[in-house]
Amino acid sequence: MTDFNTKLVHGIPVGDNQTGAVVPPIYQSTTFAYPQADAKVRWDYTRSGNPTREYLEKEIAYLEDGDAGFAFSSGLAAISTVFSIFDRDDHIIIGDSVYGGTYRLLNDYFTKHGLSFTTVDTRDLDAIKGAIQPNTRAIYFETLSNPLLKVTSVKKVSALAKEHGLLTIVDNTFLTPYLQQPLNLGADIVIHSATKYLGGHSDVLAGLVVTRTPALSQQVGYLQNALGPTLAPEAANLVRRGIETLSLRMDREQQNALAIAEHLEASPLVSSVHYPGLKQDPNYQIAQEELNGAGGVLSFELADNVDADRFVNQLKLFTLAVSLGSVASLAELPWTMTHAELPVSARKASGLSPQLIRLAIGVESVRDLIEDLDQALAQMG
Repeated sequence: MTDFNTKLVHGIPVGDNQTGAVVPPIYQSTTFAYPQADAKVRWDYTRSGNPTREYLEKEIAYLEDGDAGFAFSSGLAAISTVFSIFDRDDHIIIGDSVYGGTYRLLNDYFTKHGLSFTTVDTRDLDAIKGAIQPNTRAIYFETLSNPLLKVTSVKKVSALAKEHGLLTIVDNTFLTPYLQQPLNLGADIVIHSATKYLGGHSDVLAGLVVTRTPALSQQVGYLQNALGPTLAPEAANLVRRGIETLSLRMDREQQNALAIAEHLEASPLVSSVHYPGLKQDPNYQIAQEELNGAGGVLSFELADNVDADRFVNQLKLFTLAVSLGSVASLAELPWTMTHAELPVSARKASGLSPQLIRLAIGVESVRDLIEDLDQALAQMG
């Protein structure tokens, strides 16, 4: 099987199914029997391996063209495990607009354990070069920055990283392997918050990691077992099921997102729209070169005379909530919600403002979504 949509549905069988069940079974057991005391068994304890989780891990590696996949209890559990491969006094370059929880993890936790970080705009190769130190070990960034949708070239950053012997670590949550496969562009590790598009229904918390080489697979696999933040079988099955409809959902979501972005651009109450699917967006060209679509998230700035809090409170179909990637559309204020962990100075430096609204577009009727936005805007006059 080579077509991506076929891979989504069928994955790679684990070889455990003796019943003829069409759907891979959920193995809730925490422990597995040894046929005899000296047997070498494939599964012995669920933290170390579980058939249901293994199906998902093999599938995400298959979709990302990687060496191995690993499933974790959350996106942050996946990120924390990856950063645990580094040693005390190592230095990592990170993108200047990352998820607030990632910022907190790196700056409040890993700095206490000896890692150091330099924040740069990863679209600027000269800025990356200027940040490289003798102890720099990796470059970490989100493919689409959150929430301004800035697109970093995975190909160019990976090439630069290889010149300096650095790892390239990419958070591919916003795009998923359907819209970009960073390992094929030169990245070394890909991370997903599977809570978002891969799960797809706001009903499961999960994280996934895919490694490019056996050496990295060994490191991450050891830490997954040693630290223990593994994904439960029931949750692994929900992500597996969500992946089956990934392309169907994302096609509708990004079709809706483009129509909404174009509509908002025409509103006098909106000062700017951020969406790399718009031809006039500064990230459009790189998106055309390295992405297979612009995704289902967009953000926009309300005019200075519009009360942003009041606007989101008037929405009826959009749910005021953090997260993204669900079949239902969500709206949020990054300044006070998803990015509140960042100091005000860091928020301003990354381009955030209290007027910024982020929309995670679902699969509803685009006409209904636009009508909801319009009625909320109409009340701002």
